[in-house]
Amino acid sequence: MFRILEAQAPAKQNATATIDTLCGRLQSATLLEDRRAAILGLRSFAKQWPASVASGGLRNLIRCLSKDLEDVDTTKNTLETLLMLFNPDESSPEASDDIALWLADEFTQRQENITVLLDLLESYDFYSRLYSLQLISAISTARPERTQECVGTSPVGVSRLVAVLDDKREAVRSEGLLLLVSLTRSSTELQKVVAYENAFDRVFGIIDAEGSLTHGGIPVQDCLSLLANLLRLNVSNQNLFRESGWIKKLASLLSDVLKAHSSSEGVPQWARPQQDKNVWGLLAVIRLFLIRGSIGTQANQRSCWQNGLLVQVLEVAFHSVMDLNIRAEVVSGILFCTEPLTHVHLQALATAADLIRGNPHLQEAFAQLDVPSPDPQQPAVQVNGHTSDTNFSRDNVISALLEVALVTSTLQAFDVRLACCECIKAYMQGHSPIRLFFLRRAIEGHTSNETEPDNILTILIQNGSSHSGDPYRLWIAAVLLFHLLHEDFEAKSTAMQVTEGDAKSGEEVVTCIQALAGNLISAEQNLEDERISIAYLTILCSWLYEDHDAVNDFLSEGSIIQSIVQFVSQNNQSRILASGLCAVLLGTVYEFSTKDSPVPRDTIHQILMTRLGRERYIDQITRLREHPLIRNFEVLPQDLTSSPSGGLPEVYFDKTFVEFVKDNFSRMVRAIDRAPGLEVPVVANGIQKGISRELVDSLKAQVDDRSQSIQRLQSDVLTLERKLGQEQADHRKAQDSAATELDRIRNVNEALQRHHEEDLQKTQSESRNMQQELKRRHEMEIRQLQDDVQKLKADGEAALDRVRERDEAEIKDLKSTIARLEAELEKSSRDHGQDLQTAHEDYSTKLSGLETRLQRAEDRCVDADSRASRLQEEAEGKETARKTIQTELDDLLMVLGDLEEKRSKDRKRLRALGEPISDGEDDEDEADEAEEGDGEGTGDT
Repeated sequence: MFRILEAQAPAKQNATATIDTLCGRLQSATLLEDRRAAILGLRSFAKQWPASVASGGLRNLIRCLSKDLEDVDTTKNTLETLLMLFNPDESSPEASDDIALWLADEFTQRQENITVLLDLLESYDFYSRLYSLQLISAISTARPERTQECVGTSPVGVSRLVAVLDDKREAVRSEGLLLLVSLTRSSTELQKVVAYENAFDRVFGIIDAEGSLTHGGIPVQDCLSLLANLLRLNVSNQNLFRESGWIKKLASLLSDVLKAHSSSEGVPQWARPQQDKNVWGLLAVIRLFLIRGSIGTQANQRSCWQNGLLVQVLEVAFHSVMDLNIRAEVVSGILFCTEPLTHVHLQALATAADLIRGNPHLQEAFAQLDVPSPDPQQPAVQVNGHTSDTNFSRDNVISALLEVALVTSTLQAFDVRLACCECIKAYMQGHSPIRLFFLRRAIEGHTSNETEPDNILTILIQNGSSHSGDPYRLWIAAVLLFHLLHEDFEAKSTAMQVTEGDAKSGEEVVTCIQALAGNLISAEQNLEDERISIAYLTILCSWLYEDHDAVNDFLSEGSIIQSIVQFVSQNNQSRILASGLCAVLLGTVYEFSTKDSPVPRDTIHQILMTRLGRERYIDQITRLREHPLIRNFEVLPQDLTSSPSGGLPEVYFDKTFVEFVKDNFSRMVRAIDRAPGLEVPVVANGIQKGISRELVDSLKAQVDDRSQSIQRLQSDVLTLERKLGQEQADHRKAQDSAATELDRIRNVNEALQRHHEEDLQKTQSESRNMQQELKRRHEMEIRQLQDDVQKLKADGEAALDRVRERDEAEIKDLKSTIARLEAELEKSSRDHGQDLQTAHEDYSTKLSGLETRLQRAEDRCVDADSRASRLQEEAEGKETARKTIQTELDDLLMVLGDLEEKRSKDRKRLRALGEPISDGEDDEDEADEAEEGDGEGTGDT
């Protein structure tokens, strides 16, 4: 019977056939129940057969999400199936990493597939929200960039994701938080969109709801991760965060941590590990605002200072009520605990350093702050399982940092000592006045002979041989002094004034550079820890670089360079770093020495070439440059983790000094090839430092020329002395001749003046007489002419009267006989007309004669005027001749004055050369000068 039934039963199907059947049903089903049944069937195979289910049903499953969006159960089953495809069983024969990539590609190649998942976030259903977030996270893990693009392209995708942070259900909210952390890790644009969706407010709301930093758990840590993603290298979001006032919230969170520790209840021991992680994360977020070189760093630093964040960070680093394992890193009085150290307070010190680095205002204000400091007079008090702060006082932050860095000597405190050192370096970085103030305070403390265990100069100079147990005390002091002097010529000059020894007491006075060099030689001779030698070499190499005065100070003790050459020539394989730096120091000394140095440049070159050799010199510097601690400095850990078991950390160099060595490696290698005659000028702040070698050589050449000129002048003086007698005789002769000539000229001048005056008076008298005579003659001729004219007029009138009378008589005769003598009258009238014509012609002739005579008189008057003018011109010619003679006389007087001036100069030269001059010559000269003055007065008269 059973065999019959078995024979009639259908053939068994394998998993692949069943999956194909279910995929076909899912594709062809029209009813919701049929699709749900097919989805449930595929879900049962998804864990073991992910590839088969995905190849046949993935697209149908995605289609069901959009088609059955309103059915919660179907949506839940579909999302669960898709999540199983992304996370198959490890024992599945089809399990492969490529499946997740293929599934993510299927989702991200079409925008609507991601949009469907984002639409599910609108539903308040727990599983719809949770599974859709988990599915987007799985897709983002496989294809992060494409997922970010799809979410960013969706119109409301980012808004819906950020809105999930308001969900009160912790699972949904945490999943949304993790998804935002994943999406914003590398997309700058998505970071901006998320930030402007009020993400900061929501994140801080979650932190407060979870118990802040003190009691908050993993969600708080995730919130800090999201903040870090939104703020990292994103200036726009940083500006939004700062302008929205959230910097004050960061300070408030740190303040809450301190208040919680200071309260009577304290913080439970079980909560402290997570609290440390939260505080560390918040400090990391703060440091994102303080990236070196960023355009917004200065504004962020100011905002942090204004909101009290720097004070809170320092309180975290130094507060007395923090956990013992935290306090062990930052409080100098509790650095002797045996519990393991954390990185919280190292991060706090690093944050404090970043808050003030490169900001002069904050650097100056930083030094005015006080921090908690342990009071050794009062023992620690335990209250409710935590340490009370009653045994702590307040101390200046710089003093506290120096005390931790230089006084503490436990190995466990090494990292915090370095952190304090970095904080001090940030305090004086880029601020020359602060560096000078710090250096002067150190010099004052050192010279006052007071015991200051944290004085860097005292540690380096006086306690150089007492640090074998703790070489890092001297090493840290050297690093601080290196940063005080590096590329600061004013600080170098100030430090060069430090001396050791009292000359009044008969002690040898040793400069600071010589003392440091002596400690270096002592450390090398005693084979002390190599870090000690490196510390001294760090200072000397930087101090002597581009400083002629420092090099001369170093060379003033000639045995120092001999000892250093000996150390390098020994080629000690166990001290490669010290030997290489010694070679760098020798190259620096030679490079910036001069021929006027205590050990001349040429001598140094001979020492290097003969006792050391060019090949060994270059080999030592090259081996130093290729040493892993120099070559790989940036990637090697510079903290306690670098220490071998039971040994000191492998920390030998400061970062700035390593950059200094690498930058000047080529120059130091080429230094030995530079000829001794070629000196290197030093330019500081755009101005050549010291005296130019070219100027010195030029001045020396000028001195030699002047010396030769003096010798030539001395020989010329002897020649002049021999010629002096002849010149004096010639001068006296010339003076006599000049006096004789002056007398002659004076006489001539007087005679000329007398003759000139007589001629002038005579000429003027003749001119006046001639003018008067001419005037008299002219007046006489005029009167004669006037008389002639009057006489002619009278004759004319008399003749006219006679004619008129005769005519009247004739008219009377004619009237009586007019009839009878008509013909005679006509004849008589004709005769009478002729007589009138004749009389008229006579009158005209006489008038013409008178006019001719008047014209001759006027001509004689003009001739007289011309003669007067000619006489006047002759008088002016004589005046011109007189002026010419006077000019010649003035010229002769000038010549005589020049001769007298030359004689006076010769007399002064003789006096300057020591030649005696007789009183008679002086009197004669004075008499001549007086006579010459009288002569000039007469000439002017």
